[in-house]
Amino acid sequence: MNRYDRQIRLEGFGIEKQEMLRNAAVLVIGAGGLGVPVLQYLTAMGVGKIGIAEEDTVSVTNLQRQVIYTTADEGKPKIQAAIARLEALNPDTVFVPHPYYLSTANALDIIAPYDLVVDCSDNFGTRYLINDACVILSKPFIYGSIFRYEGQVSVLNYNGSGTYRCLFPEPGDAPDCNDVGVLGVLPGIIGCYQASEAVKVLTGIGEPLANQLLTVQLLDNTHQVFSFHAQPGNHDISALQDSYGNSVCDARTMQLLTVQELKEWLDEGRDFQLIDVREKDEWDYCHIEGAVHIPMRRVAASLSTLARDTPVAMICHHGMRSRATAELLLQAGFPDVYNVSGGIHAWAREIDTTMAVY
Repeated sequence: MNRYDRQIRLEGFGIEKQEMLRNAAVLVIGAGGLGVPVLQYLTAMGVGKIGIAEEDTVSVTNLQRQVIYTTADEGKPKIQAAIARLEALNPDTVFVPHPYYLSTANALDIIAPYDLVVDCSDNFGTRYLINDACVILSKPFIYGSIFRYEGQVSVLNYNGSGTYRCLFPEPGDAPDCNDVGVLGVLPGIIGCYQASEAVKVLTGIGEPLANQLLTVQLLDNTHQVFSFHAQPGNHDISALQDSYGNSVCDARTMQLLTVQELKEWLDEGRDFQLIDVREKDEWDYCHIEGAVHIPMRRVAASLSTLARDTPVAMICHHGMRSRATAELLLQAGFPDVYNVSGGIHAWAREIDTTMAVY
């Protein structure tokens, strides 16, 4: 136990919580940008059994953010290189390799032996597959995602809390870091938050982010917590879908609006509500004329000010905060809700090149 001395010394943690970690089994899906810090810290903190589901190989383009790998690992299976480093970090942890991508054919069998799943995947189809499998098996899971300079974290399906389908009833359009890039430190920060939430769930300390979505914006150091709730029927899933290439949900659909389409709407004088959910300093720095400013944290309390019979378009810096608030409006019964793809950043780059960019 000397290895964990500084943890055991913590008030409210002690040997009892350390034993809980030692007896825990956690499945980490993905050993990339998010998975690397999750694996490193859960291993270092003493989780007894860690499964790793990953089929990819190491690329030199991974090394800017996936810091467990080295230049010499290029071309090697990630799962092989990761386990070698993790075993050197803590030989007390047992690692179980699952060297293949999650699919409808293997998801239930892979997830079943574990107490908790940490979702470090990078696409919507896999996230819905993980969600549905965890609901069927009554397993909590820690969600994390990254997009350019922004990240999200939540604890899902935990003691009856909301699921991924409650948070995002429909798949979105956010590409992965291969398409748009990602700042190297961002997955480390979000992955550490995921590891922290995993420890909280496993040991019962603190208040996990159940029914809450944490968003982190690195460029202005904005941290926001957005509340959501379990939706009827989302805990009743009893079988996996045949395919998760394009997830199908029964809920109202959040529609996507490009900045070119938004300009057309504005030029036409179309009747709609454009809601900017960024913070006041962001709004003061630049905004679109005609937009209404309601910071993300105040949207839930401001629903009564919005017309339900008029389309609503949500916009933020890059499109993540506005996506979350658009989902809130859908859950509240608004029938015609849009998320502006790329946010104010895309507007400044593609429509109004005189607008300040940050």
